[in-house]
Formats: sequence, C-alpha cells, structure tokens
Amino acid sequence: MKSELKEISPTQKEIHLQIDAEAVKAAYGKVSQKYAKRANVPGFRKGFAPLDVVRMRFKEEIKSEVLQEIVPHAVTAAIQEHDLHPLTEPQLHLPDAETVSVNGSVPLALHVHVEVMPEIPTPKYDDIEVTRRVKPVIDGEVEDLIAERLQREATLIPVEGRKSEIGDTVIADIEGRFDDAPDAEPITANDLEVELGGEHIEKSFTENLIGVEEDGEKEFTVVYPEEFSSEALAGKTVHYKAKIKSVGKTELPELNDEWAQSLDEGYESLSDLRNRLKADLEKMAEADADARLRNNAIAKMIENNAFEVPRVLIENQARNLLNNFAQDMQQRGVDLRNVDPQFVEMAYGNMKQQAERDVRGAMLLDRVAEVEKIEVADSEVEDELTKMADYYRSTLDEIRESIAKQGGGIEDIRNNLKTREAIEAVVAKVKVTDGEWVDESLAQPEAGPATEEKPKKAAKKKEPAKKKAAKESE
Repeated sequence: MKSELKEISPTQKEIHLQIDAEAVKAAYGKVSQKYAKRANVPGFRKGFAPLDVVRMRFKEEIKSEVLQEIVPHAVTAAIQEHDLHPLTEPQLHLPDAETVSVNGSVPLALHVHVEVMPEIPTPKYDDIEVTRRVKPVIDGEVEDLIAERLQREATLIPVEGRKSEIGDTVIADIEGRFDDAPDAEPITANDLEVELGGEHIEKSFTENLIGVEEDGEKEFTVVYPEEFSSEALAGKTVHYKAKIKSVGKTELPELNDEWAQSLDEGYESLSDLRNRLKADLEKMAEADADARLRNNAIAKMIENNAFEVPRVLIENQARNLLNNFAQDMQQRGVDLRNVDPQFVEMAYGNMKQQAERDVRGAMLLDRVAEVEKIEVADSEVEDELTKMADYYRSTLDEIRESIAKQGGGIEDIRNNLKTREAIEAVVAKVKVTDGEWVDESLAQPEAGPATEEKPKKAAKKKEPAKKKAAKESE
C-alpha cells in the first residue's frame, strides 16, 4: 500500500491511497468464493455454479463487500502511518465508484479527508491591556433593597365594610377560556394575588376587580396586546371567571431601628442595616468588575491569537447553543413547530459565530494550561465538590449523582478547575489600569470559556401563562 499526505489546511488533511493489486485480488477471490458456496443460480445446484457466473450475477454485491474488506483497514493503517488523530469519521472518496474495478487487475486508488486539531501556537497574553471599572453604589440602590425587604415583611390585612379599590390586593381563583378555542384546556390559577393598580398588573384585571368583595364572583374579558410577555397569551382574547377569596390591604412595617433589629440578622439599627447593605453591594460591584476584567482579557487573547478552528467543533458547539435556545423558547411558551425556519437558520448562523469564539477560547486556555504547567490535584477537585454541596445544600454523593446524570463526571470538574486557573494565569500577566465606570454591557465581547459551570438542578421554568395572565407585558 502506498499513501501520500497532503496538507489542505491546518485542520484539513487529505490522504491519497493506492492499495496494491495483489491485496485487491486476494480479497476479490475470498469474497467470490464465499458467494459461490451459498449462491442460488438458476440451472445449477446450490454452491456448484461456475465462479465466473457467480461473479457476473452478484457483481455489485461482491464489489461492495470487497471494498468493505480492504478499504477500512487501509485507511486506518494510513492514518496511523501519518500519526493523525481525526476529530470525526474520515470522509472517503472513491473516484469513478460506479466503474471501479475490484478484480485485482489494477491497484485501487482513493483519497480520504481527515479533520484534525491544528497546531496551536503559544498564546501571547503578557502584552494585553484591560481597564477595570467598578460600578459605584448609589444610595437609591440601598433604599430599593430596603423597600424590597419591607415588602417581604408586609402583611395583608382583610378590609371590612367596603368593596375592593385601588391599592388593595385581591386573592382569587380564576379560570380563563380562549375566545378562538373555547374547548381548549382553560387557564387556571388558584390563589392568584392581584394588586389593583400595581405597576405590572394588566390594566383589564385592575378595572374588572375593582368593586368586588369576599366570596363574590366576577366574569370579564381581557384582550391581550400582541407584545404581551407570555407568547401563549399575546394577541389572544380570554374570557375569565374569578371567584374572590379575599380582599386585603397591604401594610408595611414601620421603617425604624426596631424593625431592623427584628430581622434577627444582627443589625443594631436602621443605619447599621443601610451601611451593611451598601458594603454588600460594593463587594458585589468589585466582584462584577473582576468578572468583566477576566472576560475582557480572554476576549482580547482570542482576538490576538488567530488560528483555524476545526469545523466539526464549531458545528457541535453551535448545535448545543441552538438546543439551549430552543429549550429556553419552549419554557417561554413558544410552540417550536410554529417558528419560521428562516428565523432558525439566522439564529444558527449567529450561533456559529459565537460557537467559534467559544471553541477558540477553550483551545487557547488549554494551551495556556499546558504552557503554565497547570495541574489540578485530587484535593482541589474534592474541595470544589464540597463547595458545590454547600451551595446547593446537598451531600457530596448527591452532587456526584447530579453530575453523572448530566453525562459528566469528576474529570469535567477537573477540567473546569484547570480552565479557571488558566484564566487566572492570563489575568495575572495582563496590564490592568483602573478607569471610571462606563456601562459597557452592550459592547462587552463574549468569551465563553471564562464562564464557570456548576451542576444544574432541574431548570427553573419561566412563568407560565396561568401565572402571567394578570401581569402586563414589560
């Protein structure tokens, strides 16, 4: 057998093969004899038909089996000879496949396309410059947190001697039927809380639930706007029946030192609560600044170190991104059967660009780990599993089981830690300057590999139509 390797590109190799005529002839004879022993040919007893007759009658079958007999072994041997490591199944091309001769009169010629990992040059990252920007904490953010905390501590006091009015909270069981599909499964929601006049409450619900009282019933119709946040309700007309369970007025605790102390979190006063909340926000802002710094550093490393990325890896990652996107759409109530194919094609095209960045970043960080001689010890993996168990309030065994169910394993955790340490190695060598805060969220380059993974619990579904029914589109 003769083989010649041709470099098509850093990731695409082509092997030209010529299998000796003697090897082809031997395989042809072996396969022909096998067919002759079991062939049923009219006019001859089984297994006694002349070999030439068998070869004529089963020409295509014999040719196919001869090729299966000799080609895979030859391709494997050639790949090993040239020390190639294919990323996917080699693509075989047989010139003149319809007329090719397999009787051994001539050598068999073919060529094979193989996709491989490219040689990744040593990444340059010690000349990268990035600016670290910390978002300042304003007093309004602290007050918003306090207002949210007050709201969580609020109590609903039943109203007496009057019907519901703006500012009240009505608790009701509702059932809604679609105007264009009255026999379809209805929208149902029990103990639905509707704050009349609330910022995110559909106006029609407020209008129709003013003037109701406990144990009353109300029927009304809501025409949802086309841009409503729930896809299942957008543009729909729904006829509702509401059974009023209670009408109440929300009362907030008085904002003072006694309330702060009642939270049982060690606050000495309202001022102490404000100071500690502000400190927490500042710590979060510092962490966010560090995360943006890492992402920007990795993004610049990707930009500064160009090389060809294997097509198969890009396509695999793009499919993963598309699958995640589809799952997210389903959780939002979108029927994927109704999605325009052109939209899917456009989304996939965009995801291929993101996928290339993700794969390029991952390959570069693997190379960084190699250059920096980063090794992750078993003790580090165990520490990470312990942190995950604490984070999810689970046991180590439950975390291991969760990882295994997702198709991963301990090596995935080890690789994540190696990636994390490689990122820190890059950041340690870049030139960092502090700058004033600028909202860069719309212009932030994405560097997928900088994201750390944790084992996923069951996905938290988006709020379904039955819960969004009373909420306005935002």
